[in-house]
Amino acid sequence: MVANGKTERKKIIILTGPTSVGKTSLSIKLARELDGEIISADSMQVYKHMDIGTAKITRDEMQGVPHHLIDILEPTEEYNVARFKQEAQAAIKDIHSRERLPIIVGGTGFYIQALLYDVDFTDKAQTEYRKELIDLAAERGSGYLFDMLMKCDPAACEYISRNDVVRLSRALEYYHETGEQISLHNMKERSKEAAYDHNYFVLNIPREELYERINARVDVMIKDGLEDEVRKLMELGCDSSMTSMKGLGYKEILEYFNGNITLDEAVRIIKRDTRHFAKRQLTWFKREKDTKWINKNEFQYNDERIISYLLGEISNIN
Repeated sequence: MVANGKTERKKIIILTGPTSVGKTSLSIKLARELDGEIISADSMQVYKHMDIGTAKITRDEMQGVPHHLIDILEPTEEYNVARFKQEAQAAIKDIHSRERLPIIVGGTGFYIQALLYDVDFTDKAQTEYRKELIDLAAERGSGYLFDMLMKCDPAACEYISRNDVVRLSRALEYYHETGEQISLHNMKERSKEAAYDHNYFVLNIPREELYERINARVDVMIKDGLEDEVRKLMELGCDSSMTSMKGLGYKEILEYFNGNITLDEAVRIIKRDTRHFAKRQLTWFKREKDTKWINKNEFQYNDERIISYLLGEISNIN
């Protein structure tokens, strides 16, 4: 449809925030209010058999609200931002065709940015330089690449984990090939007009409380059987070389099973690295434009009050 000489942009809602902030329950309530369907923007919940470590929503918790991009891959398969964007765009088109509202829910800001601004994150042929970087990481550890990136693009290190060899090597490769910092490239991409008419909500709570929730969630994961979940994944042929097994919780338990650390140490590292991950998520969302931050403590943590506010904001969508 064309309006005023421009193609009319379709509507979407984005509900995001750091891990453990409480996106799931609010997203269900919002979807039921708006006759919406949820598209997961989570890089780990796409995998089958990985429920405990990803805090994946259950069928009962969905309350009949359709969910997309959850449990669609075997853990032996690769998943990346380019594939997410393609499949999320298809899901949005399908949801709109049924006159329902797509609601993007998840904490992978990199994925949300690619979808919202139609960023081309497709992976070009791997250069020899990136192969060298990956070999270097295998030899000296991912922290070595992180230190390299810190020297040429410290801003990128604020949101790329020191354990993420894929993104570290791509950022270094981008700088090597173009002479431009990938953080600057991402900033330019954010300045583009959004591909969708949208409301972009970021849920947040005080940092100390967020960290307490993260620690408690990890304890629950261990109690609920994260060890058994990882053991079953190993029986399916999964190992530390796979993208799925590099996720928080999984790689640490693998290290424990391999005899490199104790279980107590694995739990400590999971909590620490998840807190660091939440901090990087917040840094990412603060860099995004047109976001509306929802500080849950300002609503006395009352979901109904938050939903009422969200609905009021959404009714004003252009």
